[in-house]
Amino acid sequence: MIERKKKIKIIQITLLFVGMLIIFFTYIKKENISEDKIITSEAQKKIKRQMENQSEQDIFYNIEYSGLDLAGNRYILKASEATTDKTNQDIVNMKSTTAIFYFKDGTVLNVSSENGVYNNKSLDMLFSGKVRASYIESKLFADKAEYSNSEGFLTITKNVIIEDSRGTMIADELLFDIKKQTLKIAAFKDKKINANIKLK
Repeated sequence: MIERKKKIKIIQITLLFVGMLIIFFTYIKKENISEDKIITSEAQKKIKRQMENQSEQDIFYNIEYSGLDLAGNRYILKASEATTDKTNQDIVNMKSTTAIFYFKDGTVLNVSSENGVYNNKSLDMLFSGKVRASYIESKLFADKAEYSNSEGFLTITKNVIIEDSRGTMIADELLFDIKKQTLKIAAFKDKKINANIKLK
């Protein structure tokens, strides 16, 4: 009888020990899983900022606008990324912007820049950061260009350089009249326009 009681106690102690081991390893495993799911406070702040930005603006990729300006010329405006501000849906901020203007006489004006702003109500455009343009045989480099649909002008300013088969010109401002397809060149504060023109 005493032998039997000893065996039962050994079995009970063994079962208790096995049960404690199972509980112990289960608890450690759950703790490890919960540690994997914990997000650092820095990551939480980053996610919160992104959520706030998304609530204020919508982001689009590889967008394209097309239409006619007031002079009846067709244009296409493209960007690799665009955001709209929910407080003003008319304004679209763009990155890697390209615009192509197709004139009635068959000529084409290409404009590209790092950044752009498009007003989808007035159809005005602003190009900034490494502005590049080409028209017929002329190439243009500047820091800023503004297209006013209502006035029919493309105004190019800041570090303006024109390269042409006839020579090179540096100016402060160019005013390209889209309706008449004429170009006015200006210098600020009585500065001279630098030009290197080939005469034949």
